[in-house]
Amino acid sequence: MKLTKFSAHTSGEPAIDFPKAERRLVGNPKRETWNVVSAAVGSGQIDTGIWRCEPGRWKIAFSASKHEVFTVLSGRCRVHNDAGHFEEIGPGESLYIPPNFTGAFEVVETITKTYVIVE
Repeated sequence: MKLTKFSAHTSGEPAIDFPKAERRLVGNPKRETWNVVSAAVGSGQIDTGIWRCEPGRWKIAFSASKHEVFTVLSGRCRVHNDAGHFEEIGPGESLYIPPNFTGAFEVVETITKTYVIVE
């Protein structure tokens, strides 16, 4: 197994997508993903890389096996739960999203983050 170093200045072309129409709440933000590592872990998978997104808000729903930890490098976002509470995360701050989480992801100002997703 080799070590993999990456930064916000990762080279290569990102995968580009937009929130599905039925999930959009505000705007239609462009999302860019540089998935640096995808590896099998037991019967699941781990993915890590860099993600950048324009301002907007959309619904999210995690499966029973999906975990995400991310750290904001620049910009600001909010993760809202279904009860109306939210956490606002900015540069240097991290957030863990647990399995079965439902709510909304809101990009307040264009964000760049590192992420680790285990599913």
